[in-house]
Amino acid sequence: MRHILIATVVALMIGQAAAKDVLSGASLYEDVARYASFGLHRFGSLGDRATADWIAGELSAAGFAIKFQPVVLGRQYVVERASAEAVGISVEATPFWWPPEDKASFHLSAPLARDGDVAGKVLRIELPFDRGAYLGPAHRTAIAEAAARKPAAILLMIGNPADDRFAYNVTQEDAPWPVPVMVVGAKARATFERALASGAPVTFDVAGHYERNVSGRNVIAETGIGRGPTIVVSTPMTGWYTCVCERGPGIANFLALARTVAAEKWPAHFVFIATAGHEIGHGGMELFLKDGAPAPKDTLAWIHFGSSNACYAVAEGARTDRAEEERYLVLSKSAVTLTDEAFVAVAAKRLVTEKQAVGELRDVHAAGYANFLGMAGRHHTFHTPADDLGATGPKILEPVARAFVDAARKIVERGDAAFR
Repeated sequence: MRHILIATVVALMIGQAAAKDVLSGASLYEDVARYASFGLHRFGSLGDRATADWIAGELSAAGFAIKFQPVVLGRQYVVERASAEAVGISVEATPFWWPPEDKASFHLSAPLARDGDVAGKVLRIELPFDRGAYLGPAHRTAIAEAAARKPAAILLMIGNPADDRFAYNVTQEDAPWPVPVMVVGAKARATFERALASGAPVTFDVAGHYERNVSGRNVIAETGIGRGPTIVVSTPMTGWYTCVCERGPGIANFLALARTVAAEKWPAHFVFIATAGHEIGHGGMELFLKDGAPAPKDTLAWIHFGSSNACYAVAEGARTDRAEEERYLVLSKSAVTLTDEAFVAVAAKRLVTEKQAVGELRDVHAAGYANFLGMAGRHHTFHTPADDLGATGPKILEPVARAFVDAARKIVERGDAAFR
Protein backbone atom coordinates (compact mmCIF):
# COMPACT_ATOMS: atom_id res chain seq x y z
CA MET A 1 0.00 0.00 0.00
CA ARG A 2 2.88 2.35 0.91
CA HIS A 3 4.49 1.74 -2.49
CA ILE A 4 1.21 2.51 -4.23
CA LEU A 5 0.85 5.72 -2.23
CA ILE A 6 4.40 6.81 -3.08
CA ALA A 7 3.83 6.05 -6.76
CA THR A 8 0.63 8.06 -6.72
CA VAL A 9 2.34 11.04 -5.08
CA VAL A 10 5.21 10.87 -7.57
CA ALA A 11 2.75 10.76 -10.47
CA LEU A 12 0.92 13.78 -9.10
CA MET A 13 4.21 15.64 -8.66
CA ILE A 14 5.19 14.87 -12.23
CA GLY A 15 1.79 16.08 -13.41
CA GLN A 16 2.15 19.29 -11.40
CA ALA A 17 5.66 19.86 -12.77
CA ALA A 18 4.41 19.42 -16.31
CA ALA A 19 1.58 21.84 -15.63
CA LYS A 20 3.95 24.45 -14.18
CA ASP A 21 6.20 24.12 -17.22
CA VAL A 22 3.39 24.74 -19.72
CA LEU A 23 2.31 27.77 -17.71
CA SER A 24 5.71 29.43 -17.82
CA GLY A 25 5.98 32.68 -19.71
CA ALA A 26 8.59 31.18 -22.01
CA SER A 27 6.33 28.27 -22.99
CA LEU A 28 3.37 30.57 -23.57
CA TYR A 29 5.46 32.92 -25.69
CA GLU A 30 6.61 29.99 -27.84
CA ASP A 31 2.98 29.28 -28.66
CA VAL A 32 2.33 32.93 -29.52
CA ALA A 33 5.40 32.89 -31.79
CA ARG A 34 4.18 29.74 -33.50
CA TYR A 35 0.80 31.36 -34.12
CA ALA A 36 2.56 34.44 -35.52
CA SER A 37 4.57 32.28 -37.91
CA PHE A 38 1.44 31.41 -39.89
CA GLY A 39 1.07 35.01 -41.12
CA LEU A 40 -2.34 36.34 -42.17
CA HIS A 41 -5.14 34.74 -40.13
CA ARG A 42 -8.17 35.90 -42.10
CA PHE A 43 -10.94 33.30 -42.44
CA GLY A 44 -10.27 30.88 -45.30
CA SER A 45 -6.61 31.85 -45.63
CA LEU A 46 -3.58 29.56 -45.57
CA GLY A 47 -2.80 30.93 -42.11
CA ASP A 48 -6.28 30.00 -40.91
CA ARG A 49 -5.85 26.42 -42.13
CA ALA A 50 -2.34 26.09 -40.70
CA THR A 51 -3.51 27.38 -37.32
CA ALA A 52 -6.34 24.84 -37.12
CA ASP A 53 -3.95 22.01 -38.01
CA TRP A 54 -1.43 23.15 -35.41
CA ILE A 55 -3.97 23.54 -32.58
CA ALA A 56 -5.49 20.15 -33.39
CA GLY A 57 -2.03 18.58 -33.33
CA GLU A 58 -1.16 20.13 -29.97
CA LEU A 59 -4.42 19.02 -28.37
CA SER A 60 -4.10 15.54 -29.82
CA ALA A 61 -0.57 15.26 -28.42
CA ALA A 62 -1.96 16.22 -25.01
CA GLY A 63 -4.37 13.29 -25.19
CA PHE A 64 -7.61 14.87 -26.37
CA ALA A 65 -10.00 13.29 -28.86
CA ILE A 66 -10.06 15.65 -31.84
CA LYS A 67 -12.56 16.44 -34.54
CA PHE A 68 -12.79 19.18 -37.13
CA GLN A 69 -16.15 20.87 -37.59
CA PRO A 70 -16.53 22.30 -41.12
CA VAL A 71 -17.49 25.97 -41.12
CA VAL A 72 -18.86 27.23 -44.43
CA LEU A 73 -19.54 30.94 -44.76
CA GLY A 74 -21.40 32.36 -47.73
CA ARG A 75 -18.69 34.72 -48.93
CA GLN A 76 -15.22 36.02 -48.35
CA TYR A 77 -13.24 38.68 -50.15
CA VAL A 78 -9.59 37.88 -50.87
CA VAL A 79 -7.10 40.71 -51.35
CA GLU A 80 -4.09 40.00 -53.55
CA ARG A 81 -2.72 43.54 -53.55
CA ALA A 82 -4.03 47.00 -52.71
CA SER A 83 -2.29 50.36 -52.78
CA ALA A 84 -3.04 54.08 -52.86
CA GLU A 85 -0.60 56.46 -54.56
CA ALA A 86 -0.45 60.26 -54.42
CA VAL A 87 2.24 62.87 -55.13
CA GLY A 88 4.65 60.12 -56.08
CA ILE A 89 4.24 58.17 -52.83
CA SER A 90 2.55 54.75 -52.72
CA VAL A 91 1.17 53.30 -49.48
CA GLU A 92 -0.53 50.03 -48.67
CA ALA A 93 -4.31 50.13 -48.49
CA THR A 94 -7.03 47.76 -47.32
CA PRO A 95 -10.45 47.54 -49.00
CA PHE A 96 -13.18 48.18 -46.43
CA TRP A 97 -15.36 45.07 -46.19
CA TRP A 98 -17.49 44.46 -48.19
CA PRO A 99 -16.31 46.05 -51.48
CA PRO A 100 -18.65 46.32 -54.49
CA GLU A 101 -18.89 43.03 -56.37
CA ASP A 102 -17.91 44.67 -59.66
CA LYS A 103 -14.92 46.42 -58.07
CA ALA A 104 -13.27 43.41 -56.45
CA SER A 105 -10.33 44.37 -58.66
CA PHE A 106 -10.00 47.87 -60.06
CA HIS A 107 -7.59 50.59 -61.11
CA LEU A 108 -8.68 54.18 -60.64
CA SER A 109 -7.02 57.58 -60.76
CA ALA A 110 -9.02 60.69 -59.80
CA PRO A 111 -8.55 63.98 -57.94
CA LEU A 112 -8.80 63.86 -54.15
CA ALA A 113 -11.52 66.03 -52.63
CA ARG A 114 -13.15 66.63 -49.28
CA ASP A 115 -15.58 69.50 -49.84
CA GLY A 116 -17.91 70.70 -52.55
CA ASP A 117 -18.84 68.66 -55.61
CA VAL A 118 -17.02 65.33 -55.31
CA ALA A 119 -18.83 63.46 -58.10
CA GLY A 120 -16.35 61.27 -59.95
CA LYS A 121 -13.54 62.15 -57.53
CA VAL A 122 -11.94 60.34 -54.59
CA LEU A 123 -13.66 61.57 -51.43
CA ARG A 124 -11.53 61.67 -48.32
CA ILE A 125 -13.29 61.02 -44.99
CA GLU A 126 -12.30 59.98 -41.48
CA LEU A 127 -13.95 57.91 -38.78
CA PRO A 128 -12.90 58.84 -35.23
CA PHE A 129 -11.28 56.43 -32.79
CA ASP A 130 -14.17 54.88 -30.87
CA ARG A 131 -12.49 51.91 -29.14
CA GLY A 132 -14.86 49.57 -30.97
CA ALA A 133 -14.15 46.35 -32.85
CA TYR A 134 -17.40 45.93 -34.78
CA LEU A 135 -18.89 47.85 -37.69
CA GLY A 136 -21.88 49.70 -36.27
CA PRO A 137 -24.74 51.99 -37.31
CA ALA A 138 -22.67 55.19 -37.01
CA HIS A 139 -19.99 53.79 -39.33
CA ARG A 140 -22.56 52.60 -41.86
CA THR A 141 -24.30 55.97 -41.83
CA ALA A 142 -21.04 57.86 -42.39
CA ILE A 143 -20.10 55.69 -45.37
CA ALA A 144 -23.62 55.80 -46.83
CA GLU A 145 -23.71 59.60 -46.59
CA ALA A 146 -20.30 59.83 -48.24
CA ALA A 147 -21.31 57.44 -51.04
CA ALA A 148 -24.47 59.48 -51.65
CA ARG A 149 -22.24 62.33 -52.85
CA LYS A 150 -21.39 60.15 -55.88
CA PRO A 151 -17.61 59.88 -55.59
CA ALA A 152 -15.75 57.36 -57.72
CA ALA A 153 -14.23 55.97 -54.53
CA ILE A 154 -13.70 56.86 -50.88
CA LEU A 155 -10.34 57.23 -49.13
CA LEU A 156 -10.93 56.39 -45.48
CA MET A 157 -8.80 56.88 -42.39
CA ILE A 158 -10.06 55.21 -39.20
CA GLY A 159 -8.76 56.60 -35.92
CA ASN A 160 -6.63 54.18 -33.88
CA PRO A 161 -3.60 54.51 -31.59
CA ALA A 162 -1.20 53.00 -34.15
CA ASP A 163 -2.34 55.32 -36.98
CA ASP A 164 -2.45 52.22 -39.16
CA ARG A 165 -5.04 50.48 -41.35
CA PHE A 166 -7.81 49.58 -38.92
CA ALA A 167 -10.51 47.01 -39.76
CA TYR A 168 -13.93 46.61 -38.16
CA ASN A 169 -15.51 43.17 -37.77
CA VAL A 170 -18.45 42.72 -40.14
CA THR A 171 -21.24 40.20 -40.69
CA GLN A 172 -22.22 38.00 -43.58
CA GLU A 173 -25.44 40.02 -43.85
CA ASP A 174 -23.75 43.39 -44.40
CA ALA A 175 -24.34 44.77 -47.91
CA PRO A 176 -21.39 45.72 -50.13
CA TRP A 177 -20.62 49.44 -50.26
CA PRO A 178 -21.94 51.30 -53.34
CA VAL A 179 -18.42 52.45 -54.24
CA PRO A 180 -14.95 51.21 -53.27
CA VAL A 181 -13.88 52.33 -49.80
CA MET A 182 -10.13 52.15 -49.30
CA VAL A 183 -8.56 52.34 -45.84
CA VAL A 184 -5.12 53.90 -45.39
CA GLY A 185 -3.26 54.57 -42.16
CA ALA A 186 -3.24 58.05 -40.67
CA LYS A 187 0.55 57.82 -40.62
CA ALA A 188 0.27 58.70 -44.34
CA ARG A 189 -1.88 61.76 -43.61
CA ALA A 190 0.73 64.26 -44.85
CA THR A 191 0.88 62.59 -48.27
CA PHE A 192 -2.84 62.92 -48.85
CA GLU A 193 -3.00 66.44 -47.39
CA ARG A 194 -0.48 67.46 -50.06
CA ALA A 195 -2.59 65.82 -52.75
CA LEU A 196 -5.70 67.55 -51.43
CA ALA A 197 -4.02 70.95 -51.40
CA SER A 198 -2.54 70.61 -54.87
CA GLY A 199 -5.44 68.87 -56.59
CA ALA A 200 -3.19 65.93 -57.43
CA PRO A 201 -4.90 62.63 -58.24
CA VAL A 202 -5.01 59.58 -56.03
CA THR A 203 -4.45 56.28 -57.79
CA PHE A 204 -5.84 53.04 -56.43
CA ASP A 205 -4.49 49.71 -57.63
CA VAL A 206 -6.47 46.77 -56.27
CA ALA A 207 -6.42 43.10 -57.17
CA GLY A 208 -8.84 40.85 -55.35
CA HIS A 209 -11.76 38.50 -55.78
CA TYR A 210 -14.81 37.16 -54.04
CA GLU A 211 -15.13 33.51 -53.07
CA ARG A 212 -18.43 31.79 -52.33
CA ASN A 213 -19.23 29.13 -49.74
CA VAL A 214 -15.81 29.50 -48.21
CA SER A 215 -14.65 26.64 -46.00
CA GLY A 216 -12.90 26.85 -42.67
CA ARG A 217 -12.84 24.59 -39.62
CA ASN A 218 -13.53 24.70 -35.93
CA VAL A 219 -11.28 22.49 -33.82
CA ILE A 220 -13.16 20.54 -31.14
CA ALA A 221 -11.24 18.57 -28.51
CA GLU A 222 -12.69 16.50 -25.67
CA THR A 223 -11.44 14.63 -22.66
CA GLY A 224 -13.06 13.07 -19.60
CA ILE A 225 -16.43 12.21 -21.13
CA GLY A 226 -18.60 10.92 -18.28
CA ARG A 227 -15.90 11.78 -15.72
CA GLY A 228 -17.67 14.74 -14.12
CA PRO A 229 -19.28 18.10 -14.84
CA THR A 230 -18.97 19.57 -18.34
CA ILE A 231 -16.81 22.66 -18.80
CA VAL A 232 -16.45 24.35 -22.19
CA VAL A 233 -13.32 26.34 -23.09
CA SER A 234 -13.28 28.50 -26.22
CA THR A 235 -11.08 30.87 -28.20
CA PRO A 236 -11.26 32.39 -31.71
CA MET A 237 -8.49 31.62 -34.21
CA THR A 238 -9.07 34.12 -37.02
CA GLY A 239 -8.92 37.88 -37.55
CA TRP A 240 -8.12 40.61 -40.05
CA TYR A 241 -4.35 40.59 -40.24
CA THR A 242 -1.65 38.64 -38.38
CA CYS A 243 -3.53 39.25 -35.09
CA VAL A 244 -0.48 38.27 -33.04
CA CYS A 245 -1.41 39.90 -29.73
CA GLU A 246 -5.11 40.04 -30.47
CA ARG A 247 -5.40 36.25 -30.77
CA GLY A 248 -2.02 34.78 -29.79
CA PRO A 249 -2.14 35.13 -25.98
CA GLY A 250 -5.66 33.70 -25.84
CA ILE A 251 -4.62 30.70 -27.92
CA ALA A 252 -1.53 30.20 -25.75
CA ASN A 253 -3.73 30.33 -22.61
CA PHE A 254 -6.18 27.91 -24.24
CA LEU A 255 -3.43 25.39 -25.02
CA ALA A 256 -1.82 25.78 -21.59
CA LEU A 257 -5.10 25.05 -19.82
CA ALA A 258 -5.73 22.05 -22.07
CA ARG A 259 -2.27 20.61 -21.39
CA THR A 260 -2.73 21.12 -17.65
CA VAL A 261 -6.15 19.44 -17.62
CA ALA A 262 -4.77 16.45 -19.54
CA ALA A 263 -1.50 16.11 -17.61
CA GLU A 264 -3.22 16.23 -14.23
CA LYS A 265 -6.25 14.20 -15.35
CA TRP A 266 -8.76 16.57 -13.86
CA PRO A 267 -12.04 14.81 -12.93
CA ALA A 268 -14.30 16.66 -15.34
CA HIS A 269 -15.56 16.54 -18.91
CA PHE A 270 -13.80 19.26 -20.88
CA VAL A 271 -14.77 20.46 -24.35
CA PHE A 272 -12.21 22.77 -25.97
CA ILE A 273 -13.41 24.65 -29.05
CA ALA A 274 -11.24 26.89 -31.26
CA THR A 275 -13.51 28.81 -33.61
CA ALA A 276 -13.10 30.17 -37.14
CA GLY A 277 -14.72 33.15 -38.87
CA HIS A 278 -14.67 35.59 -35.96
CA GLU A 279 -14.05 38.73 -38.04
CA ILE A 280 -16.78 38.16 -40.63
CA GLY A 281 -19.74 37.12 -38.51
CA HIS A 282 -18.68 34.81 -35.65
CA GLY A 283 -19.57 31.94 -38.01
CA GLY A 284 -17.64 29.24 -36.16
CA MET A 285 -19.07 30.03 -32.74
CA GLU A 286 -22.56 30.40 -34.14
CA LEU A 287 -22.30 26.95 -35.74
CA PHE A 288 -20.87 25.30 -32.63
CA LEU A 289 -23.64 26.68 -30.45
CA LYS A 290 -26.21 25.25 -32.85
CA ASP A 291 -24.49 21.93 -33.43
CA GLY A 292 -21.83 20.52 -31.14
CA ALA A 293 -21.97 22.47 -27.89
CA PRO A 294 -23.29 20.72 -24.80
CA ALA A 295 -26.69 22.04 -23.74
CA PRO A 296 -26.73 24.90 -21.23
CA LYS A 297 -28.44 22.69 -18.65
CA ASP A 298 -25.60 20.17 -18.92
CA THR A 299 -22.79 22.74 -18.73
CA LEU A 300 -21.29 23.78 -15.41
CA ALA A 301 -19.16 26.59 -16.83
CA TRP A 302 -17.92 28.25 -20.02
CA ILE A 303 -14.42 29.77 -20.07
CA HIS A 304 -13.47 32.04 -22.97
CA PHE A 305 -10.12 33.42 -24.09
CA GLY A 306 -10.91 36.55 -26.08
CA SER A 307 -8.83 39.32 -27.61
CA SER A 308 -5.70 41.05 -26.37
CA ASN A 309 -5.55 39.53 -22.90
CA ALA A 310 -1.79 39.99 -22.42
CA CYS A 311 -0.43 42.88 -24.50
CA TYR A 312 2.01 45.59 -23.53
CA ALA A 313 0.74 49.11 -22.87
CA VAL A 314 2.16 51.94 -24.96
CA ALA A 315 2.83 55.39 -23.48
CA GLU A 316 3.97 58.44 -25.44
CA GLY A 317 4.65 56.27 -28.46
CA ALA A 318 6.90 53.80 -26.64
CA ARG A 319 6.15 50.29 -25.42
CA THR A 320 6.16 49.93 -21.63
CA ASP A 321 6.84 46.78 -19.61
CA ARG A 322 3.34 46.70 -18.10
CA ALA A 323 0.18 45.12 -19.46
CA GLU A 324 -2.39 47.16 -21.38
CA GLU A 325 -5.04 48.47 -18.99
CA GLU A 326 -7.86 48.25 -21.51
CA ARG A 327 -8.73 44.62 -20.87
CA TYR A 328 -11.82 43.24 -19.22
CA LEU A 329 -12.83 40.18 -17.28
CA VAL A 330 -16.23 39.45 -18.79
CA LEU A 331 -18.26 37.27 -16.48
CA SER A 332 -21.65 36.18 -15.31
CA LYS A 333 -22.81 37.56 -11.99
CA SER A 334 -22.45 34.05 -10.59
CA ALA A 335 -18.71 34.07 -11.34
CA VAL A 336 -17.76 37.27 -9.48
CA THR A 337 -16.47 35.66 -6.27
CA LEU A 338 -14.55 32.97 -8.14
CA THR A 339 -12.97 35.51 -10.46
CA ASP A 340 -12.00 37.83 -7.61
CA GLU A 341 -10.15 34.92 -5.98
CA ALA A 342 -8.38 33.60 -9.07
CA PHE A 343 -7.44 36.89 -10.77
CA VAL A 344 -6.09 38.80 -7.79
CA ALA A 345 -2.69 39.12 -9.53
CA VAL A 346 -4.16 40.26 -12.87
CA ALA A 347 -5.05 43.92 -13.39
CA ALA A 348 -8.25 43.96 -15.44
CA LYS A 349 -11.54 45.80 -15.28
CA ARG A 350 -14.61 43.73 -14.39
CA LEU A 351 -17.55 43.62 -16.77
CA VAL A 352 -20.33 41.74 -15.01
CA THR A 353 -22.89 40.75 -17.59
CA GLU A 354 -26.60 40.66 -16.93
CA LYS A 355 -28.06 41.67 -20.29
CA GLN A 356 -25.34 41.37 -22.93
CA ALA A 357 -21.72 40.21 -23.04
CA VAL A 358 -19.02 41.15 -25.56
CA GLY A 359 -17.24 39.35 -28.39
CA GLU A 360 -18.06 35.67 -28.75
CA LEU A 361 -19.18 35.53 -25.11
CA ARG A 362 -22.11 37.60 -26.35
CA ASP A 363 -23.24 34.54 -28.32
CA VAL A 364 -22.60 32.21 -25.36
CA HIS A 365 -24.61 34.40 -23.00
CA ALA A 366 -27.46 34.74 -25.51
CA ALA A 367 -27.58 30.95 -25.88
CA GLY A 368 -28.43 30.60 -22.19
CA TYR A 369 -25.19 29.50 -20.52
CA ALA A 370 -25.51 30.70 -16.93
CA ASN A 371 -21.95 30.51 -15.61
CA PHE A 372 -19.17 32.00 -17.70
CA LEU A 373 -15.98 33.97 -17.47
CA GLY A 374 -13.50 35.24 -19.99
CA MET A 375 -11.14 38.04 -20.84
CA ALA A 376 -11.19 40.43 -23.78
CA GLY A 377 -9.65 43.77 -24.56
CA ARG A 378 -7.81 45.85 -27.10
CA HIS A 379 -4.25 47.08 -27.43
CA HIS A 380 -2.17 49.65 -29.32
CA THR A 381 -2.01 47.76 -32.65
CA PHE A 382 -5.39 45.99 -32.32
CA HIS A 383 -7.04 45.17 -35.68
CA THR A 384 -4.12 46.59 -37.67
CA PRO A 385 -1.26 45.07 -39.72
CA ALA A 386 1.22 46.29 -37.09
CA ASP A 387 0.06 43.72 -34.51
CA ASP A 388 3.22 41.64 -34.06
CA LEU A 389 5.29 39.64 -31.54
CA GLY A 390 6.67 42.79 -29.98
CA ALA A 391 3.23 43.50 -28.51
CA THR A 392 3.49 40.74 -25.89
CA GLY A 393 6.07 38.86 -23.86
CA PRO A 394 6.62 36.08 -21.30
CA LYS A 395 6.38 38.37 -18.27
CA ILE A 396 2.82 39.49 -18.95
CA LEU A 397 1.59 36.21 -20.46
CA GLU A 398 2.24 34.03 -17.41
CA PRO A 399 0.01 35.69 -14.77
CA VAL A 400 -3.03 35.51 -17.04
CA ALA A 401 -2.52 31.83 -17.87
CA ARG A 402 -2.03 30.94 -14.21
CA ALA A 403 -5.13 32.85 -13.17
CA PHE A 404 -7.30 31.04 -15.71
CA VAL A 405 -5.92 27.65 -14.65
CA ASP A 406 -6.57 28.54 -11.01
CA ALA A 407 -10.16 29.53 -11.83
CA ALA A 408 -10.75 26.35 -13.84
CA ARG A 409 -9.25 24.20 -11.08
CA LYS A 410 -11.56 25.80 -8.52
CA ILE A 411 -14.56 25.11 -10.77
CA VAL A 412 -13.64 21.43 -10.98
CA GLU A 413 -13.00 21.17 -7.24
CA ARG A 414 -16.11 23.06 -6.11
CA GLY A 415 -18.63 22.17 -8.79
CA ASP A 416 -21.86 24.19 -8.53
CA ALA A 417 -20.57 25.84 -5.36
CA ALA A 418 -18.01 27.74 -7.45
CA PHE A 419 -20.86 29.90 -8.71
CA ARG A 420 -22.66 30.75 -5.48
